[in-house]
Amino acid sequence: MSNSFLKFQKKVYSCRKCTRLVKFRNQIVKKKRKSYEDQKYWGKPVSGFGDVNAKIVLVGLAPAAHGATRTGRVFTGDKSANFLFKCLHQSRLANQPNSDHLKDGLQLKNIFITLALRCVPPQDKPKPEELKNCSNYFKEELFLLKNKKIIIALGKIAFDACIRFYKQNFNISGSYKFGHGLKYKINDIILLGCYHPSPRNVNTRRINEKMMIDLFNKAKKLG
Repeated sequence: MSNSFLKFQKKVYSCRKCTRLVKFRNQIVKKKRKSYEDQKYWGKPVSGFGDVNAKIVLVGLAPAAHGATRTGRVFTGDKSANFLFKCLHQSRLANQPNSDHLKDGLQLKNIFITLALRCVPPQDKPKPEELKNCSNYFKEELFLLKNKKIIIALGKIAFDACIRFYKQNFNISGSYKFGHGLKYKINDIILLGCYHPSPRNVNTRRINEKMMIDLFNKAKKLG
């Protein structure tokens, strides 16, 4: 990883801009889930992870309370991660179908995964000012990813964060509707909407493995 990315990560890890989010993540660290009582929680903001030279960028909402907030890596150690990496592996974008902890040997191929918000929000519902505070990190990280061609937004909040980024930093206007598989050419990238691999969406069959694998394969062809 380049020095630029390492410096960026340090800035993210030390952020304390949002009082509500700092308080909430500290509460999670103190009140650990019983199955993880013997583990030391990360308890800090989370940076992106993956191939920094990737053409595909995957954008999620925020760290999970007992996933990335515990492990320190985006989409790691929770049910959403289990589903997502099973699909990434079958799409040949990851070397293994699991993302469990920092030393599990996971490597991504031509894909980088990041978040619109770096800290877990209560009830997974960030406030507008919290997303605004985090937007500078999102902006800096996207600019560091020089080879990006495809951005896949997991869920409407991540999708809206991507649209805001392009409207604020490039001469982009108009309205963009979120939907699974919807495709937009924006500036020099293609933005794809994708339902979030949350347990709720998976259990209600709003999204299934075939839908997500098909979308990943579509992204590979577009890139």
